[in-house]
Amino acid sequence: MAYSGSMTNASGAKDKPSAGDPIPPKCAVIEVHVGELKQLFNAIDPSPFRDKDLDPKAEEFIVGWAKALPSDATLALVVDLDREAGLPDEAAVLRDAIHEFFSQRAQAYRRRLRELFRVGRTSLAIGLVALASAIALGDFLAALMKGSRIGEIVRESLTIGGWVSMWRPLEIFLYDWWPIRNEARLSDRLAAMPVRISYMNATAPDAWRGDWPAVSPRGERATSEAQPRLNQAS
Repeated sequence: MAYSGSMTNASGAKDKPSAGDPIPPKCAVIEVHVGELKQLFNAIDPSPFRDKDLDPKAEEFIVGWAKALPSDATLALVVDLDREAGLPDEAAVLRDAIHEFFSQRAQAYRRRLRELFRVGRTSLAIGLVALASAIALGDFLAALMKGSRIGEIVRESLTIGGWVSMWRPLEIFLYDWWPIRNEARLSDRLAAMPVRISYMNATAPDAWRGDWPAVSPRGERATSEAQPRLNQAS
């Protein structure tokens, strides 16, 4: 499934029939063009709609554009949809699903960050014990072989080995944690962005009936269809 889109300023948005959240001024708009709303979501995910994952390509597209923006930019998402409007609440349903996905994504990154710090603390404790043991053993062997060149070589080798054992905790606390934190913060921004649908009117007026998740449960749809008939009969 291919996704096309662009990144524009809110003031440059085209005047089209639309529904959903208002787009704030001076807002960086991530624009996605799809034929149906269901293309935004993972078709094989059996979860209820609110908990469904985005399609991996859709997620990659949205996140990729967001990363290209300054970290303090206000984000918004506009979905250019190749059909007319369907049910009145479909924009709100779409917004809630997208917000829930990125909220879960942020939580997953924070769990990963906590686990990384836990591993880092354990690695640091092991590394410090290994370093102290290596230095103590090196000094002991050098003292036994006092005046021997071999004793000095053994001590230096053990000291180097002890410092090598500190490589993993230093890597975690100096380099590994901040990219994960940045992903969590980006997900927080995406979980709070306004979401709006822009209708392109490229298909038949009733095209929304075949789209998912815009169609309500069968009972609600039948009720909404029966209401006009009742009005006509009266």
